Amino acid sequence: MTKGSESKRIVVGLAVMAAGALLLLHNFGIYNDFLKQYIFRWEVILISIGLISVVHSRDNGPGYIIMFIGAYFFLKNEFDLFHGINFWQLFLAMLFILAGIFLLIKRKGIHECKKMGHSVSDMDTIDEIAVFGGGDRTIVSNNFKGGKILAVFGGSNFLLSRCKLAPGRNYIDVLAVFGGFKLVVPEDWNIKISTISIFGGFSDKHRILTPNSSTEGAPELIIKGFVIFGGGEIKSY
Repeated sequence: MTKGSESKRIVVGLAVMAAGALLLLHNFGIYNDFLKQYIFRWEVILISIGLISVVHSRDNGPGYIIMFIGAYFFLKNEFDLFHGINFWQLFLAMLFILAGIFLLIKRKGIHECKKMGHSVSDMDTIDEIAVFGGGDRTIVSNNFKGGKILAVFGGSNFLLSRCKLAPGRNYIDVLAVFGGFKLVVPEDWNIKISTISIFGGFSDKHRILTPNSSTEGAPELIIKGFVIFGGGEIKSY
């Protein structure tokens, strides 16, 4: 076990112990008014879930979003802040700001509309940013490790049927805002979808004939991230 995973395990373990201690105080009636007013609230629970997700997961985006939602409603309900501000307008504005920051950081991976088309790569990872455009990408790799996909008012198709997964868990971090993407993968891949969707969705249709016969320790592809007014699809041909 690496130092990073060990630290994450300790932090999550302490968080679970803290939750148990708070429940114990509640059962004994200690600080009960304080616990009801500031701790045992759905907003605080959201913040806690987001914080644990940020600490425990390599994909921090959904965790920060959950924390933002919880913090917004906590401050609004407890201190009457954000009066007259529409939550969804603020939420979408924050999403676009985060997407813009991501674009500035990842300028190297940007694919503009004029560059739409088909490309072939033997890279082991995906680093795709599709803004108002996209295209078809064929990946040929014997050690595919996942990557990152950002789709804003656009999207791309990824043909991975000639790839082999790297050993262990491999992650594709996704953020789709008014956009989406499609992955074409071998039928025998073990895929887990762990995305947060708001007015969007993600479908897995890649097992047509091959039943799910995953074994412990087999390579796995995990799709994680956030989808709003967009979506994604996994298929096999």
